[in-house]
Amino acid sequence: MFTGIVAAVGKIIEVTPFNEGQKDAGVHLKIQVRDFLRDSTKLGDSISIQGACMTVVALEPDSFSVDVSRESLNRTAGLDAVGEVNLEHALRLGDSLDGHLVSGHVDGLGQVSRFEPVGESWDLRIKVPQALAKYMAYKGSVTVNGVSLTVNHVDDSADGCEIHINLIPHTVQVTTLQHLAAGVPVNLEIDTIARYVERMISLRDC
Repeated sequence: MFTGIVAAVGKIIEVTPFNEGQKDAGVHLKIQVRDFLRDSTKLGDSISIQGACMTVVALEPDSFSVDVSRESLNRTAGLDAVGEVNLEHALRLGDSLDGHLVSGHVDGLGQVSRFEPVGESWDLRIKVPQALAKYMAYKGSVTVNGVSLTVNHVDDSADGCEIHINLIPHTVQVTTLQHLAAGVPVNLEIDTIARYVERMISLRDC
């Protein structure tokens, strides 16, 4: 589990396909980051990368590596090319839960429809596909590229919905959200509580 509070911004510096030329192959990623890895970090640990939970398969003083399956690549954005990524260690018993409970399992891709400064803040709007639209709620939680955020408004439509999010300058400065622009895909994870509510309602009359 994670909290959606980004601990560091690292950079994917190497993307190596498992089987060159095979379209269904995954990739091996090497991520460079300073002052993030703990003394206790070991092979097999879970780290959230752009909101996707990945397993550490190699360690160096200022970098670590993960293997990403083709299935994960098909369902996420930002894990297939060199570039900056949001990073978070797995939650430990006793850690402060400053965001919300995040599983690190990306539910789908949204698309940025607006990202512009408004006063001292930033107005972020994301088009959410129909399959995930019912989980978006006013003042509810959503994870965007691994960042725990609060939904300020929801506009429903026939093909999904558009969510409005207000970002304070600090959040923009310390995460990869600063690189967003209209048309850019983002990783979305719905609130875990919403999953259980839907399940309970669906079985209520069984």
